[in-house]
Amino acid sequence: MIHITLKGGEVREFESGVTPAEVAKSIGMGLYKSACIAKVNGQACDLRTPITEDCELEILTFDAPEGKRAFWHTAAHLLAQAVMHLYPETKFTIGPAVENGFYYDFDVEKPFTQEDLEAIEKEMIRLVKTGEELQRFETSVEEAKELMKDQPYKLELIEKHAGAGEKISFYRQEDFTDLCAGPHLMSVAPLKAIKLIQCTGAYWHGDASLPMLCRVYGIAFPKASQLEEYLTMLEEAKKRDHRKLGRELDLFDIMEEGPGFPFFFPKGMVIRNELENFWRQEHVKHGYQEIRTPMILSEELWHRSGHWDHYKDNMYFTKIDNRDFAIKPMNCPGGILVFKRKMHSYRDLPQRLGELGLVHRHELSGALHGLMRVRCFTQDDAHIFMTPEQIEDEILGVMQLIDSFYNVFGFDYALELSTRPEDSMGSDEDWELATNALIKALERNGKPYVVNEGDGAFYGPKIDFHLKDSIGRTWQCGTIQLDFQLPERFDLTYTGKDGEKHRPIMLHRVIFGSIERFIAVLTEHYAGAFPLWLAPVQVKVMPIGNAQEEYARGVYDKLTAAGIRAELDVRNEKIGFKIREAQVQKIPYMLVVGDREMASGQVSVRSHKKGDLGAVAVEQFLADALEEIRTKQR
Repeated sequence: MIHITLKGGEVREFESGVTPAEVAKSIGMGLYKSACIAKVNGQACDLRTPITEDCELEILTFDAPEGKRAFWHTAAHLLAQAVMHLYPETKFTIGPAVENGFYYDFDVEKPFTQEDLEAIEKEMIRLVKTGEELQRFETSVEEAKELMKDQPYKLELIEKHAGAGEKISFYRQEDFTDLCAGPHLMSVAPLKAIKLIQCTGAYWHGDASLPMLCRVYGIAFPKASQLEEYLTMLEEAKKRDHRKLGRELDLFDIMEEGPGFPFFFPKGMVIRNELENFWRQEHVKHGYQEIRTPMILSEELWHRSGHWDHYKDNMYFTKIDNRDFAIKPMNCPGGILVFKRKMHSYRDLPQRLGELGLVHRHELSGALHGLMRVRCFTQDDAHIFMTPEQIEDEILGVMQLIDSFYNVFGFDYALELSTRPEDSMGSDEDWELATNALIKALERNGKPYVVNEGDGAFYGPKIDFHLKDSIGRTWQCGTIQLDFQLPERFDLTYTGKDGEKHRPIMLHRVIFGSIERFIAVLTEHYAGAFPLWLAPVQVKVMPIGNAQEEYARGVYDKLTAAGIRAELDVRNEKIGFKIREAQVQKIPYMLVVGDREMASGQVSVRSHKKGDLGAVAVEQFLADALEEIRTKQR
């Protein structure tokens, strides 16, 4: 007999060899039917995996991130099976789960059309009804090559990743077999609601010198109602697309002369400057000092920092006076040089250095997406240098600062702890200390969090903040990274109470993440209708006719003198046309001036969000608007 500890601490006794599926069934048929995969001692596995020793077991449903990944990964295999049924000459490559659904890349003679996607989707739905089971099996490298002899991309993967004597794992569902580590659902039956979203081009390995493949994106859910909600969200997202709104509202754009390099126009700069001003004000309040470091620094610095070994493929380089330089992809080495310029005592710590630093990263053209994924962006970085005793308090302070920022914009968020990746530097002891410090701070913070194993930075574990926008999408923006490695590599020191030299600990953190990306998220979150304090044009004053123009100009002058960003529309157009145009431009307030308003010293107020608010005195509107701006009302 073995003892299995379930989530919540309950211990149950089972025969050796019991599967997670059988355990789930013993708990309840509801859990059994909704289970996707399991975690045994923290390791994800299929529900049919035999358990032969005492362990901790967690049954994961579609509601869990790992459950979703397995659900969507199984759907990707189903997609490949359907494609091979309809287009048997296809060469299939890889098909992972992604943030919202799944994709599979195919080498086909010509890209799939919309009609092709509809036929493939229909075949997937037919296969779901068969309830085909997925079976995992392992073979030798030679047997694996024989099995995939007609699939050159799979043969390449086997050659690349297989070691001597290593077993290769596969999943089979009836007549389709795919090279895969899993885990997967037990059958295709739970994939009840499927939709293929689009078909795009993608290079094999993201390399433009390699074949262009046909990438098919899809989504799947356990219930049809969930798919309907998702498709509704997609339609709403199209209306809110920041690329579309950026052009329509004349805020920003990407031009063909600079792929991945954003242009900000005057109105977009208003939003950007307001965000940066807010950032500066709040950071001064919380004891940060602002710095600015160079965009280009010697290549040797990036060897010293470790970025060369772990990040050089994403960097740009140049040569100056026969010396090799790199355009910075991150601000941290520059911040370290600022700290290192003079001696420090323990009394000087923590030292909080903030920087709105422009960084450049080499992104593949296929990955670029408006302001969301660009090749240059401004990170609202800060680097905190501290003693070991200050770690928890500093992390907690940063979490509270980030919370206060997101509350201003109306964002809910989820917390995620990412642990040591395979490609990392530093000792096991340092990583354990850093990870435990983040865990303690998270527990003191009191908000729930999930663990994302192996997704930390190469120099330390991190806490990520995933924002939830007004239509339910999530965006990773803020992050906190604890670093024992760079202080060591740069030989940073401070003088302790004992008069001896000690090594400070370093904290990396961003709140917006990237100013550009945050503006994109805000644009979609607000659908372009920014709150008054952020709106490029806050008020438009519109006289009904020429007779009210002088009075309207006086109202405009009062607003601008008080710091309101106002426009005056004295064009010879009907007032209805002017109002509709201002509404399309999503201007928060429209002030209409006619004979009655001019006689009473008032303005007729129309809100973009609330419609007609009636007539008020100019001074009252001004006072109310200034208070709305001061308190950053949403």
